[in-house]
Amino acid sequence: MDAPEEPVPPVIYTMENKPIVTCAGDQNLFTSIYPTLSQQLPREPMEWRRSYGRAPKMIHLESNFVQFKEELLPKEGNKALLTFPFLHIYWTECCDTEVYKATVKDDLTKWQNVLKAHSSVDWLIVVVENDAKKRNKTNILPRTSIVDKIRNDFCNKQSDRRNLPLFLRCYSSLKMPWCSTMNWTLCFLSMLSTLVLGVSVPPGALDCWVFLSCLEVLQRIEGCCDRAQIDSNIAHTVGLWSYATEKLKSLGYLCGLVSEQGPNSEDLNRTVDLLAGLGAERPETANTAQSPYKKLKEALSSVEAFEKHYLDLSHATIEMYTSIGRIRSAKFVGKDLAEFYMRKKSPQKAEIYLQGALKNYLAEGWALPITHTRKQLAECQKHLGQIENYLQTSSLLASDRHLTGNEREYFCREILSFASQQADSPGHKIVLPMHPFAQLRDLHFTPSNAVVHVGGVLSVEITVCSQMPVPVHAEQIAINVHFSIEKNNYRKTAEWLTKHKTANGIVSFPAETSPFPTSQNSLPALELCEMFERSPSDNSLHTTGIICKNVHVLLRKQESGASLEAPSGAALESGAHVLKCTAVTLEPGPNAITFRTQAKEPGTYTLRQLCASVGPVWFVLPHIYPLVQYDVYSQEPQLHVEPLADSLLAGIPQKVKFTVTTGHYTVKNGDSLQLSNVEAMLILGHEENRAVIYSNMREKASDAALRVQSSDKVTSISLPAAPAYHMIEFELEVLSLPSAPATGGESTMLGMTEPHGKHKDTQKAGHCMATMDHKVSIDCPWSIYSTVISLTFSMPFRTTHSLLSSGTRKYVQVCVQNLSELDFQLSDSHLVDTGDSTDLRLVPLNTESEQRIHSRQAVFFVWELKWTQEPPRSLHCRFSVGFSPASEERLSVSLKPYTYEFQVDNFLTLYSVRAEISPPPGTELCKTGSLCSLEVSITRLSDLSDADKDEALTEREDYFSTKLMYEVVDNSSNWAVCGKSSGVISMPVAARATHRVRMEVMPLFAGYLPLPDVRLFKYLPHHSAHSSQLDADSWIENDSLSVDKHVDDQLDSGSVQSRGSTRSVASSEHKGLPMPRLRALPPGQAFNASAGTQVLVIPSQDDHVLEVSVT
Repeated sequence: MDAPEEPVPPVIYTMENKPIVTCAGDQNLFTSIYPTLSQQLPREPMEWRRSYGRAPKMIHLESNFVQFKEELLPKEGNKALLTFPFLHIYWTECCDTEVYKATVKDDLTKWQNVLKAHSSVDWLIVVVENDAKKRNKTNILPRTSIVDKIRNDFCNKQSDRRNLPLFLRCYSSLKMPWCSTMNWTLCFLSMLSTLVLGVSVPPGALDCWVFLSCLEVLQRIEGCCDRAQIDSNIAHTVGLWSYATEKLKSLGYLCGLVSEQGPNSEDLNRTVDLLAGLGAERPETANTAQSPYKKLKEALSSVEAFEKHYLDLSHATIEMYTSIGRIRSAKFVGKDLAEFYMRKKSPQKAEIYLQGALKNYLAEGWALPITHTRKQLAECQKHLGQIENYLQTSSLLASDRHLTGNEREYFCREILSFASQQADSPGHKIVLPMHPFAQLRDLHFTPSNAVVHVGGVLSVEITVCSQMPVPVHAEQIAINVHFSIEKNNYRKTAEWLTKHKTANGIVSFPAETSPFPTSQNSLPALELCEMFERSPSDNSLHTTGIICKNVHVLLRKQESGASLEAPSGAALESGAHVLKCTAVTLEPGPNAITFRTQAKEPGTYTLRQLCASVGPVWFVLPHIYPLVQYDVYSQEPQLHVEPLADSLLAGIPQKVKFTVTTGHYTVKNGDSLQLSNVEAMLILGHEENRAVIYSNMREKASDAALRVQSSDKVTSISLPAAPAYHMIEFELEVLSLPSAPATGGESTMLGMTEPHGKHKDTQKAGHCMATMDHKVSIDCPWSIYSTVISLTFSMPFRTTHSLLSSGTRKYVQVCVQNLSELDFQLSDSHLVDTGDSTDLRLVPLNTESEQRIHSRQAVFFVWELKWTQEPPRSLHCRFSVGFSPASEERLSVSLKPYTYEFQVDNFLTLYSVRAEISPPPGTELCKTGSLCSLEVSITRLSDLSDADKDEALTEREDYFSTKLMYEVVDNSSNWAVCGKSSGVISMPVAARATHRVRMEVMPLFAGYLPLPDVRLFKYLPHHSAHSSQLDADSWIENDSLSVDKHVDDQLDSGSVQSRGSTRSVASSEHKGLPMPRLRALPPGQAFNASAGTQVLVIPSQDDHVLEVSVT
């Protein structure tokens, strides 16, 4: 058990700036009294009544006594607090009437006139008379004529309510006839009642003197003021009423008038002595029925009389305090009344006053008065038999650290004793608030995301800090849980719930910093703003300050609320969902308690209420805040298939991961996945394949062998048995068969198609791989519907082909590019003709049987075409090559070769084009800037064939001809073509028929220059649908045509006609008529015999800048 905390010593503040009090009259007299006065005055508490809304405070006042001087009195308009004298006292010990008339009265008059001139209204006259001068020393309440004279001469002249004449008689050693203000009257009564100037008095004598003084002052006030004035100034007189009540209470306790048995003989003797000491009543009050003398004498005469007078004074004081808003002072008097009733064995009357006082202390946050009042209230409740209230108060006191350890332990034992007595006879439950018994500090979920599947186990660990001083055995600690289902029938998935939950699973609860619900700690924060006031004339700042904007909230009366110590009213919730932990011993301080539950129904569970039972006593935390919830989900079975690599490559085995999330389904022996086979994709099964079973927390549960069986249409994967809310993971290899589409001509198409899948990226520039999707339908045992998955494969190769010519000899070249990141080994390359030609042979020129192709590189394969008879018009080819990854790993399956199909049309050579440049006559070499002769020869190499049968073919009498257009261009800008660079000729379709064209060209640079390019086009009529339009500018230039001299005139004439026709067509085009069209000859039909030929060009002799072309 923790050691009781040491009581905190009170903080004593020393006044730096003391209020100034002036002293006039007999300075020697004051000097003799000053030591006692300066010591006793700060010890007496004085009530400081502050501005509205601020509760009064009891303070200890120190004063700075200075000699009276007129210079000390404030001038008009001077309100400096530090130099302002608050009270003026005149001291005298005059006892002789003649001396008074001769000197003291005049001195008092001058003093009064100075004070009136400076509007000082707070003054006091003190008359000190030595008891040795009195003849009757046994009378403790003497009278003096000097006091009456001073009262008649000065007090009756005061008309201001603040300066009512207060006549105070000081007996035994000091005599204080009257003062000017209520507060100073009360202060000095309290002070002088404690002064002992070497004179011993019997016990209770001072209390009698104070009681009579208070009532006589009040009686004097009532005699000179009307009821309206008295009621309006209750705030100034209530202190005297309260002081008189306190002194009467002390006398009652002293004389045995409050005890249950009544006064004993000693008490009676003490009462007789006090009554005898009162002496005879003054003549002026002897005929008054309710004089203070008669009231005191009657109150001390019997128990009943004392009770009547004490209750009358107490109720009157409480009523006055309440009427002026001093609630705390009223409750303090009521607390004395409660103590009185408890001594009189009337706890039912005491309870209401104790509750009221406790309510006020709680509202204002007074810790020690709260503790003391609760102790009194606990005793009262115990006498009244209020079991529930008494246990609640006892729990508060047992956790109150302002009590000693023994006191706290006593109240804790009271609770445990009651619980043990009632354990054998169960009956009505007593529900008490949890906060004094224990406090909930934090809560921790396992799993940390507070999400669990149906049938899963959830752990909730709470930390409870016991406030009790001893270990407490609790039969049960329970958490009531509220269950709710989604209204829209949407079942949250585990992924959603995990995403929307906190990661650590810890919920912290705010600690109660103060046990007072409405103490200063819980008041709203101050909302302050600055205030500036400026002069309307010159806008200068003359006032500044701070304004509280929420003063109406801060100053709201706290007394109107319900009692703060009323029974808790907390009710135990009942429901089907409760987390329980039995037989728990709560040690003082923090305790960890763990609850475990198995989720049965999906939904959201909210922790609502925390309860701890100690026998029939239940401590309840009615609402757990902040909100704490955990979720239970029911998940449907799922199948997820994903590749292990970033992309799947076609043609080689690739690993694919299968993940089966069982959800609420239990996988039994015999359950399997049925995959529909795809023609272009194979699922490979191996004996070493195994499946691993994980829990939903990714903890490995077991593993088992995986059996894969394939037929023509279906591949069956047997699943191992697995419980609900687990995962089955396994890997399989899939193989996408390589294939390519059929292409024709100069193809650059990608070498991959998928007739059964979606073809993607069939042709892209750069290094993009062709892809295609394989859709697989999977039948799962938990569903009647099929699951369709799509696997995307990328073809690692990009294949193109081209036709090469050397005169009439033909070659086919196939280029294979590796676009993947892997290296492959190529082997057994083949090219076959799939057509019906039996005379065509393909002779491979590659000698190596195997070749390595690296990533991002290419390999070329070449075959020569040979035939003995007329070759076919088109060639249908299939290229195939075996391939495998270049790594040393041995594949478990044999791979299919990669195939690529294409078609080549019109590959037979029909024309041979040869160009020759001759230097100018008389020179051996061409020079830059000199005109040279260019001769172009176009020779027909074969007779009429099927390739010539088109719109350009013209039948004459004994032969056929076709129209061709030639064009000489130099894309490298080495030559300048002078004159006509193009023209249309009529070419006989006969072997060895030749046309020659001459033109002039000028070399622009020196060096070995390649010859200009010569292009041939088929010249088609304008109605041809498969031709391209000829540029009009070219037609305008082609106005002459040269042919060989051995060609007959008719052919030449045809050339001329053709040239004239060209012009007419061009002319017609400008008139809106269709122009002739051109079609480029396929590369295989025209052979450039001058390709690669260069001509040496030397620079001219007068060139200053030598430009040499190097090619």
